[in-house]
Formats: sequence, C-alpha cells, structure tokens
Amino acid sequence: MAASPATEARTTEVRPPRTGGSRRQVRGTAAAPSSYKRRRVRENLTAYAFLAAGIVVFALFSWYPIVRGLLLGFQEVTFAQPARWVGLDNFQRLFDDPLFLTAWQNTGWFTLLALVFGFATPFVTAVVLNEFRHASGFLRMAVYLPVMLPPVVTMLLWRWFYDPGPGLFNNVLEVLHLPAQQWLESEHLAMVSLVIVSTWANMGTTTLIYLAALGGIPGELYEAAELDGASIRQRLWHVTLPQMRFILMITLLLQIIGTMQVFIEPFVLTGGGPDDATVTVLLLLYRYAFVYNDFGLASAMSTVLFVVLGLFAAVYLRLTRSK
Repeated sequence: MAASPATEARTTEVRPPRTGGSRRQVRGTAAAPSSYKRRRVRENLTAYAFLAAGIVVFALFSWYPIVRGLLLGFQEVTFAQPARWVGLDNFQRLFDDPLFLTAWQNTGWFTLLALVFGFATPFVTAVVLNEFRHASGFLRMAVYLPVMLPPVVTMLLWRWFYDPGPGLFNNVLEVLHLPAQQWLESEHLAMVSLVIVSTWANMGTTTLIYLAALGGIPGELYEAAELDGASIRQRLWHVTLPQMRFILMITLLLQIIGTMQVFIEPFVLTGGGPDDATVTVLLLLYRYAFVYNDFGLASAMSTVLFVVLGLFAAVYLRLTRSK
C-alpha cells in the first residue's frame, strides 16, 4: 500500500535528528577507546618508570662492577697512572704463578670437606629436630644462633678454641688424657679446622630450609609407609629424600658455589699458612690486589673464578634439569 503524502512528510521531518544522534553515538564510541588507551599508556608508563629505576640501580651496583672487573683483567692498573691495555699478559703471569695451582687445589679440598661436613650435618640436624615435639622452637633458635654472630667475631671465638695453649679443645683433650693438637699450625689439621668453623657458622640457615621442606611433606606418606612396615631408614630413603630432592639439589649447588669463594676463615685464622696449606683462590686474589697492588692480576684471577663457577653452574643445571 502506497504511503500518503502526510506520512512521507513526517518521515522527512524525523530523519535529521536520528542522523545527528548516530553521529554523536559514533563520536562517543570512538572517544571511549581513546580515553581507555590514554589511561592504559599512563599506567604502563608509571610501571615502566618504577621498573627502570630498579634496573638502573641493579645495573649500577651489579652489572657495572662485573663488566669493569672483566676489563681490568686485560689492563695494567696502578690507579696512579691511566690504565694501559696489556692483552693477555695478566692471565699469562697468573698461570705462571705456582701459588695459582696451589690455591685451586686448596679450594677444591676445602669444598670437598665442606660437602662432607657442611652438606650432611644440616640435613641430619634438621631430620632430628623435626622429630622433637617439645622445645623445638628453642632448639631451632639455638641452631640458627651462630648465623647471627658477625663473621669476624665467630673467627676470633674459634681462634681461642683452637689455641694450642689455653684453648678449649686442647683442655678437653688434656682432661681425656689425649695429646694436644696444633689445630691451625699443622698442615694436616689446618684445613679440616677451617671447615669445622665454616660448618658451625653457616649450618643454621641450611637447617631451617631443610626443616621447612620437611614440614611440607604430607604425613599420609609416612603413615602409609608405617602401615607397610617400613623402618626409619626406609622411610628416610623412600619418602623423605625423594620429597626433598629439589631442595637438596639447589642447596648443593649454592653450597659448592659458596664454599669455592671461602675467604674469611683462612684470612682471619691462618693467613694462608702453614706453608700456604690454606691459601684459597679468594685469599690469593686479595693478596694480588691489596698486598702487591696488582689489580690487573687480581681481576684476571676473578675472571677465571667467574668463568669456572659459571661453567659449573651451567653443567650442573643441565645435568639435573630432567631429574
């Protein structure tokens, strides 16, 4: 049916407002995403500003010293004259030094002993403490207490323990009618004595980590093992160790890296003696830098240590990734 002229006139009058409203809606719809984008950009810029500040501080105090140390290894540095590039001369002199090999052998021996004493002792201590139902808080605090002592205070305390005259250990041996020992003056006992000090001073942190891991093992596993008639050794081997495998692997890696950088114990207690039996890599590096004022040679030594530890960590993580 054809529309009347009046109807066509009303339709013509109404159309303009509808067209204008659609344009305002389009402009409003287009303005909303623009405002949303500006707000997102402003929020992201604030986040990036905070992130950039952290990166700058981290780069200034962590990355820059690493890069600067690597460059110093290829320079002759006296701090009295401008640094001079010498290529690989510092590394050549480093490898020609007979103490270089001695320091690495002593460091390897210290690391091996520290693994025997320092890796097993905190784990056994944590397992024993985890079985205590009374005074567990006091015992945990007592184990962690040595960590809170300043390292130099700990070394001076143990120097008195090892004193060949009025020292604690020799007095105990005298009471037991055993011969006195030259704890720090003997080539055979000096390194073992340092490892005992290091283990006592640092085992608190590792013990607490193990205790936290032991607390996360479901009790149902032990109950099921007991129902199957498993002994304490079998529960330890088949339940505790598998459940703590990841923690044990991480602490083993961190402990090896930490013990290969041992410095305070030989520096305070033995000074590298007797007869260079306790000269470690970092102690030799300290001598290069602050005794002989040869910072280029010290930087070359630190570069070698950095490469060795980096390669060890990469190989260790590669071998244990799938386990």
